[in-house]
Amino acid sequence: MGKVWGRMLLQLTVFCGIALLAGGAQAAKPVLLVFGDSLSAGYGIAANQAWPVRLESLLSEKGKPYTVVNASVSGETTDGGLTRFPQALKIHKPRLVIIELGANDGLRGLPVAKARSNLGAMIAAAQKTGARVHLVGMQMPPNYGPDYTRDFAAMYPALAKQYRAGLTPFLLAPVINRPDWFQPDQLHPVADAQPAIAAMIARDLAPLL
Repeated sequence: MGKVWGRMLLQLTVFCGIALLAGGAQAAKPVLLVFGDSLSAGYGIAANQAWPVRLESLLSEKGKPYTVVNASVSGETTDGGLTRFPQALKIHKPRLVIIELGANDGLRGLPVAKARSNLGAMIAAAQKTGARVHLVGMQMPPNYGPDYTRDFAAMYPALAKQYRAGLTPFLLAPVINRPDWFQPDQLHPVADAQPAIAAMIARDLAPLL
């Protein structure tokens, strides 16, 4: 009987050891924080269909596993984002941050200089924690005037250069020429478009991983 109990104890010890190792590996998985607006929150589609969810799978397939936390909020501006960003950093402690904001500033015709200042402050705050930052840009339609659309589009590469952050110049680049990949509002991509967006982001993220 003593030998039986000894074998059972040994098996239990090994099992617990494996479980602890697995738990430790899972706990050590770094966090990637996606901080954006409705284009990242999955407006009009199921939350689990939004591109950040697909991004987590793609990174894992590439041998770069991250826990992707999608803290995007529909309707968010850079002002609102700047207000809630410090708390998001504190809670999630990300190793990598994707900032996708500015579209709602542009649609409301808010000053580009203010949006740039807000985005710069968020990038700096994230980098101060040791996190790497990837900036995802947007573009405005031509009816906003050539000066505004030019300055708005130029804001993202200028910030990426200033802060040495990663950059995806235009979130909707893979879908902009596919009207069938947009919801009836012609602003938000449908579920079928999300994998193409995630693939672009994963490609652009590669230097930071």
